[in-house]
Amino acid sequence: MVQTTNRFFDEVARLMNDAAGAAQGVRREFETLCRSQAERILRDLSVVQREEFGAVKDMARLAREENEALKARVAALEARLAGTNPATDAPAPAAGVGATSPPSGPGASEAPPGAPGTDAPPGGYFA
Repeated sequence: MVQTTNRFFDEVARLMNDAAGAAQGVRREFETLCRSQAERILRDLSVVQREEFGAVKDMARLAREENEALKARVAALEARLAGTNPATDAPAPAAGVGATSPPSGPGASEAPPGAPGTDAPPGGYFA
């Protein structure tokens, strides 16, 4: 078959090619416009971003873990003050490992300055 050049078909092909390029440009412009409008709306609604949410979530998890550790520590200290062992809820041993004896020696039975029955003023001499 003999190939002939037809100017009309060349012009139509070029027009279609230009139209496809223009359509792609319009599509990109539309996507950019929609994305910027969506970002503006989300910013106006004060919606938190994913990175900020993740950071706050990690901070909350760490705070909960620290809170649990502090609760256990407070419970152990309260049990120690009450005279019981927190692991067994039994009274603490009177003597032996970990037991303390009352102070002894000169001045061990003296009341602190300012206590009732002493001649020191309340708050001590240098208050």
